[in-house]
Amino acid sequence: MPITQSAKKALRGSKRKRIFNVRRKEAISEAIKEIKKLVAEKKITEAKAMLPSAYKALDKAAKTGYIKKNNASRKKSRISALIKKAA
Repeated sequence: MPITQSAKKALRGSKRKRIFNVRRKEAISEAIKEIKKLVAEKKITEAKAMLPSAYKALDKAAKTGYIKKNNASRKKSRISALIKKAA
């Protein structure tokens, strides 16, 4: 457990940030997982409809610093390439 006042404050902040980070991580993974599932089931139009929600999750994660900008770009590129290849 933290001893100093600043360490206690840092712990409170990190607990708060963890909640937001977990939420971002789940949003990204759920969106990507859903798109991959739809592509596997050959439901390309539904997968294309899911793209904006995945892009939104990735962009928000990059904006808040959960992932880096190029990481988000790479994931978006690979998702769209997956859909394009299946079509």
